[in-house]
Amino acid sequence: MPEEQEKQKEQEEQKKPKATLIKHRNTQSLPSTEEKSRNDETKKVVVIKKKVVVVKKGLPKTGKKAPELQKEILKLKKAIAQQKKTGEKKPSLVRMKGRAPDRFRPAPPSDRSGSERTAPPRKFTSSPRDFSGKSGIPVISDSRRPGFKPLQGKSTQQRPADIKKSPGKKFFKTKRKSTYLRKSKQEYHEKLIPVKKKEIHRANPIPKEISIMEVITVSDLARKMNLKASELISKLMGMGMMATINQQIDAETATILADEYSCKVNIVSLYDETVIETEQDREEEMQARPPIITVMGHVDHGKTKFLDAIRSTNVVDTEFGGITQHIGAYVVELPQGKLVFLDTPGHEAFTTMRARGAQVTDIVVLVVAANDGVMPQTVEAVNHAKAAGVPIIVAINKIDLPEANSERIKQQLSEYDLVPEEWGGHTIYCEISALQKTGIDNLLENILIQSEMLELNANYNCRAEGHIIESKIDLGRGIVSTVLVQRGTLHVGDSYVAGIFPGKVRAMFNDMGDRIEESTPSMPVEILGFSGIPNAGDPFQVTDSEKSARQIGIKRQELKKREQSKNLKKITLDNLYEQIKEGELKELNVIIKGDVHGSVEALQNSLEKLSTSEIKLVTRHASAGTINENDVMLASASNAIIIGFNVRPNSSTQNLADQEKVEIRKYNIIYEAIEDIKSAMEGLLSPELKEQTLGVAEVRNIFRVPKIGTIAGCYITSGKIRRGAEVQLFRDGVGIYRGKISSLKRFKDDAREVETGFECGIGIENFNDIKVGDLIEAYEIIELTKKLEGGDGRDQAKES
Repeated sequence: MPEEQEKQKEQEEQKKPKATLIKHRNTQSLPSTEEKSRNDETKKVVVIKKKVVVVKKGLPKTGKKAPELQKEILKLKKAIAQQKKTGEKKPSLVRMKGRAPDRFRPAPPSDRSGSERTAPPRKFTSSPRDFSGKSGIPVISDSRRPGFKPLQGKSTQQRPADIKKSPGKKFFKTKRKSTYLRKSKQEYHEKLIPVKKKEIHRANPIPKEISIMEVITVSDLARKMNLKASELISKLMGMGMMATINQQIDAETATILADEYSCKVNIVSLYDETVIETEQDREEEMQARPPIITVMGHVDHGKTKFLDAIRSTNVVDTEFGGITQHIGAYVVELPQGKLVFLDTPGHEAFTTMRARGAQVTDIVVLVVAANDGVMPQTVEAVNHAKAAGVPIIVAINKIDLPEANSERIKQQLSEYDLVPEEWGGHTIYCEISALQKTGIDNLLENILIQSEMLELNANYNCRAEGHIIESKIDLGRGIVSTVLVQRGTLHVGDSYVAGIFPGKVRAMFNDMGDRIEESTPSMPVEILGFSGIPNAGDPFQVTDSEKSARQIGIKRQELKKREQSKNLKKITLDNLYEQIKEGELKELNVIIKGDVHGSVEALQNSLEKLSTSEIKLVTRHASAGTINENDVMLASASNAIIIGFNVRPNSSTQNLADQEKVEIRKYNIIYEAIEDIKSAMEGLLSPELKEQTLGVAEVRNIFRVPKIGTIAGCYITSGKIRRGAEVQLFRDGVGIYRGKISSLKRFKDDAREVETGFECGIGIENFNDIKVGDLIEAYEIIELTKKLEGGDGRDQAKES
């Protein structure tokens, strides 16, 4: 019995698949192809003839082996059949990682060599697309293959049942490399040509016109022209210029490069290069706005007094010297509506301010004093108004004076095409007296009529735009700028860009100093919240977000630096001599600080005009604001003078200036500052040396004294001879020697000087070749200081 039971167990063991659980085996006996056991509770790894197969737990101990695996294989076969129908390319059954048990994989015939182990020819009566058995594998007849030759020898035709069990056979054709090489190279290139043409067609063409600033980098120019930077660098090298991708080139060089590609170049300003997109105006949104009137004229002709008469104020008494030195913006409310007035300076130094006022105005009121007539700044104001294309109304002021002559003014202005209406022209003339407040109503009525004819409208619903009228630093409030809104409505909290500086409106004040929340078109307002001091005349634009304002401001500041770097002079072999000569020039370094930017700009321009061929005024720094310690340290380092215009230093700054020995000059009137600096520049000019004749002596006798030399006995014919004076010896009218008198004696006594008509003995230092008949001329050298005349660069020598 025990023997039979053992045999029965051996038979059962033989019937079981030769599989061993990895976790039950010794690790040393594992084959190299086996994997480590997985930490999966629902599956276990079984090794079947050194191949790893994953099956689920609870494998039934029956004659069927791996039923779940068979289902997986059948599903895969169906998927392959479906893929063949749809034409998708996916790995076939033979590329599975795992291999099926023996009952699913037919063994190759043992009587064949390895080279003969190929699939036998299969010929079935079924259709090539029929499916054999349950596997769903399509059967393809080998007889359909072109050039097929059946194997010779023993027939090895298989039954359909055997084919069903052959998952290792390749059932689908795979694309071969030779398929792509059937066409000739010519056909291949013909196929590529349209592709290249399509790529060229898709590329951005070179524009016919571009806009650049005075300087531009090679990379930016390449981007604007839709070219590669390397291509432009090659062109520059061909022109003899070595450049890198980030190097700056001037507009002239950029124009030459663009001409190579038939591209036109337009030179634009800083603000045109970084344009902020504006909202389009619709006709239904346009509303009437108040007119902007700029009052212009010569200095001291009564412009501010005229505005005081309208506003019933007394601004003129608060201004230093009784002259306006910056632009003032005022709003006048009348029963017919509002009027906005801009008061401009009349002094010749404020040319830029007058031009700025003419550019932002609708009407120009030209104030002319009836007793003075047309003056230089009057003509300049007329030219500014004509350049801006705005109408002019002439106000003849001071008609209450006995010497007033209105007809003479009309005659003078008619020469500049300002013909009165009563003479058949189109210019309105009004006679007023700002002091007596006569004729003011008539002038205002004519201004209102002129504004109605202009039909002034603006969009109130878009983002605000305008211009900076004036900017300054106010103690306690920081940077304050006067902005004239020209379109849109400005609100507190709006983000904006003013010139090159971004900012956000923190607070707004009207012309009376009252705090407001919004400003409509034509209204001047003071704004707080600037990140830097903008220049007067800079554009002011509100952006859609604070981020956009910051990005535009950074871009403009970068472009501004590039533009300034263009003006820096570099030393080359060509201009080396010029640089050496410039180094011999005397310089007067100044630092200018003022209350508002416009006054600083005017003073700087006036002082720089004082430069001559021998002395140059250099502005080391100029800005609005009080004089601080940084200005003193800069002046100490550059040996400069600090000029304060309507500003003063505090006590600590003044103490530092005294310690550093820095001179601070304070002024309230611009022409006083100009005259003072002019005198300082004259003191730096090299004095002119001039010979002044003292007297002439005629040589009548010669005496030779041992150890002393030759003494000339002379007679003074004119002037006087002074001991130690410089002399020049003339013989037959030709100067042969210049020297100094070593001894002067009258008889045997030393003399300090000898007058005309007396005789004396003269000894000349280091010279003994004196003959009878020679003339000795005594002279002295005097220094003449140079004066600057009118600051036009010309200087004239005058005796000090």
